[in-house]
Amino acid sequence: MTPRVFHVVSRRLLVVSTALFGVNYIWWRWTASVNWTHWWISVPLVVAETFTVVGSAVFGMTLWRPYRRSTPPPAAPDLAVDVFVMARDVPLELVTSTTRATQSLQYPHTTWIVDSRDRADLEAAAARLNVGYLPSTSTTDAVGLDGSGELANAMLWTDGEFVLVLDGAHVPRADFLDRTLGYFRDDQMALVQTPLSVANVPNGDPYAVRSPLLYGPVLAGKDGWNAAYFCGSNAIFRREAIMRVGVTDYAHSVEKRVVSTIAEASRLVRRARPGIVDAEPRIAAALEQIADAVHAAEEDIKRRRPLSETAYTLQNRVHTVARGMVLSDMEAIRADLAELAPDLDPAPAEVSILDRAAVEALVHHEFSPLAAITSIQSLAHAIDLEPGSAGPAPHATGSSEVTDQFTVSMRLHAAGWRSAYHREVLAHGQADWNLQSVINRRFAQDQGAMWALVRENPAFKHGLTVAQKLLYTATLGSCLTGFAAVIYFVAPAVYLGFGVLPITAYDSDYFLRLVPFAVLSIGQFLTVARGVSAWREQQFRMAMFPVRIRACVSVVRELVFGATANSPDQATRPQRYQWHLVRWQLVVLVMLATALVIGLVQLWRETLPIVAVSFNLIWTTLDLAILGVVIRAVRFQPGSAEFSSKGVT
Repeated sequence: MTPRVFHVVSRRLLVVSTALFGVNYIWWRWTASVNWTHWWISVPLVVAETFTVVGSAVFGMTLWRPYRRSTPPPAAPDLAVDVFVMARDVPLELVTSTTRATQSLQYPHTTWIVDSRDRADLEAAAARLNVGYLPSTSTTDAVGLDGSGELANAMLWTDGEFVLVLDGAHVPRADFLDRTLGYFRDDQMALVQTPLSVANVPNGDPYAVRSPLLYGPVLAGKDGWNAAYFCGSNAIFRREAIMRVGVTDYAHSVEKRVVSTIAEASRLVRRARPGIVDAEPRIAAALEQIADAVHAAEEDIKRRRPLSETAYTLQNRVHTVARGMVLSDMEAIRADLAELAPDLDPAPAEVSILDRAAVEALVHHEFSPLAAITSIQSLAHAIDLEPGSAGPAPHATGSSEVTDQFTVSMRLHAAGWRSAYHREVLAHGQADWNLQSVINRRFAQDQGAMWALVRENPAFKHGLTVAQKLLYTATLGSCLTGFAAVIYFVAPAVYLGFGVLPITAYDSDYFLRLVPFAVLSIGQFLTVARGVSAWREQQFRMAMFPVRIRACVSVVRELVFGATANSPDQATRPQRYQWHLVRWQLVVLVMLATALVIGLVQLWRETLPIVAVSFNLIWTTLDLAILGVVIRAVRFQPGSAEFSSKGVT
């Protein structure tokens, strides 16, 4: 057995063993160790553990077949390339620096500043630097590329065969295009992602902005399953892939809207039918005609008749019925006026008759004789697919740059396109060393992930492979980690403080199942993260639980109540240390510290089982170590000796 084969076999054996011991542990937890007497803490804990076990199994997939790509072939000559500098809320000086750097790219290209905020200073900078400028007012969703957001909208106004996307604060190397365009010799390659690196990282990385685990072995592992995704910057797209996916998804969204509209019309007809008995004969007849039209439309959909024809026929039939009722009413009014005319003084020369325009206006008026007909008529007009019409407006609820990143990646993979992760750092960014900005950015990331999880639902997305579904679901589902973190922080404190056991007992059955799984999980993690310092990244992942919870709750609130939520604590405060930004973490820290003291007293007095107290003391100490990162983050002051910069990473 060669060393390479041995490493592959040993890694896969580790993944399988971890998954099996995890299943064994969580099965036993659910079936034999839940303390139903204290279900309020026991059930949430076992749910959190289940979340962890599933996450560990999916994480192991990155170890199964990591893709170590060789140097790509040289870029084909004479390709048309657009470079998009996505300005967003990046300061002008950073956008200007990035734009100047793009002008030094060795491969021929055209640079554009994409301004989704309509900033006047950026338009002036684009003119000064002699590059293209695309404001938000130039974007459109006319072809339905709502899922791809600002990226697809910018593509509508440019024509390069390939597009390099750069965040406004990421300065590319001169050979960026030369190092990556060669991947596109594969006609099915749609996306090439490179690492997001930060140049101005202080000692200790107090805000965990580097994410070496994600931009190292994790994305390389996902690449082995053709699941490397767009990270918002430092990536190249094939325009054809984006446009094809956009048009296809627009057609699917139109079909879904037409089908749901006709179903709603059918529901309205069923609700109105019980009132036919007491209705006028002409109203009953009209409703029956409407019912026949809706039924015919449903049959057309089952027979796969073109949607435009189905919608057009339904519109005409509903309109004809409504117009006939209005004309009938007008005839009755004219007859009444003619009968009254001889008694009027002075008598009118002729009876006024409504013209065609007036009849049409009344056909669409909200006081048409039958509310159901009016409602169905409104629904029919909402699916106007006649030639030349714009069609249904794309639904933009929950749209954000982060949502778009995941959305466009999933849709490309679902359509059969391929992606590549080029692990070489080809651009360096500048981080904003402000805790408020870091929190806002993490809020946006988790909120965008939650929206993508809700809107796209990768677990059931047609076209994705099983592996892609699992990896995308795990990636987007990580925004739910905040809820699990709260349980892991509270459970040991509840036991040490109140003696409430979240399991039936801390006995040999428990440890014989937990310890092997925990050891294997740690081994799996260390194998994936070999050579990478990932502790700070994992600390922040858990310590930012209030931000992650708020992001998830904001999505649910908007879905249920239509209430939107902005990034937390937008206003800055004058004090040197912004402790208010981590107030909930501080509350948990105080709780854990108190529990630790109580636990030591319990251990000394032996009032609780020594094994159980010792285990929860270790657990509490680990929680304190994790949350301690927020103290360092708040105390960080740019330029201080304690946090001297380490330079480019």
